[in-house]
Amino acid sequence: MKNPDIQDPLFRRAVEAIDSGDLGLLQELVGKHPSLVTARLDSPTGDYFDSPYLLWFVADNPIRSGELPHNIVEITAMLADSVKRYAPETAQQQLDYALGLVATGRTPHESGRQLGMMDALIDAGAKPGTGNSALAHGNIDAAKHLIERGGMLSLPVAVALEQMDDVQRLLPLAAPAEKLTALTVAAFYGKPDMVFRLLEAGADTNGYPDKNSGFHSHATPLHQAVSSGSLSCVKLLAEHDAGTGTKDTIYGGTALDWAEHLQRETADESLKNKYQAIAEYLRGLTVNA
Repeated sequence: MKNPDIQDPLFRRAVEAIDSGDLGLLQELVGKHPSLVTARLDSPTGDYFDSPYLLWFVADNPIRSGELPHNIVEITAMLADSVKRYAPETAQQQLDYALGLVATGRTPHESGRQLGMMDALIDAGAKPGTGNSALAHGNIDAAKHLIERGGMLSLPVAVALEQMDDVQRLLPLAAPAEKLTALTVAAFYGKPDMVFRLLEAGADTNGYPDKNSGFHSHATPLHQAVSSGSLSCVKLLAEHDAGTGTKDTIYGGTALDWAEHLQRETADESLKNKYQAIAEYLRGLTVNA
């Protein structure tokens, strides 16, 4: 949602104050018009940013400008406090969802202010959760920070962070669905040692993570191993009966389709070579099948 798409002129002015870092103006607007933090913008989109609250705009997720003002942490804290003051009935929902947007957002991560924004929201009462969604968006530092701030350590997060003592503790207790998510995470981050450990523990090589897991539910561990560029992970999964003909549920592509697509799309020569090697390996499996 771009700013010109916001039809409410007062709400648009508040969003522009966020984007420009005008904390004084934002405080003035909210003080005079508390409805700015109590009411949702009447803008149904049908996606994860459907009819947003003002607080949610701090994350630039979905990306509107790709930039955040230097004082975005202070702005986040000010809006979070205003939500608690003026909208106690919806404060928990607003804070929790804002934290999710920040923890998974590319702009907060690239700005270097992601952890500070997360702290501002958690200090205001947002619940840290598990960190799985942050992992799904490549924000491993955000996932680690959520756990450090009181989030529940899950097996997938322990795997991504390579916290071996926690992996050993959690793995025997994990249900099959959690093992599958953990295996998908290990493949996504190209961690062959973790992939091997999870395969030895009986993780399903051909499943899709549960939609409620917080991680990508549209692709198998083999697809994610391809995306990581790790031939070692791809080989481990294939040797443990991962279905090379299985298709992801969004694009309808096999692991080989993914490798060929990624090889064409990347401009990074090192990655291009990795995808090429994976594609050649997968073609070989098809020929020899």
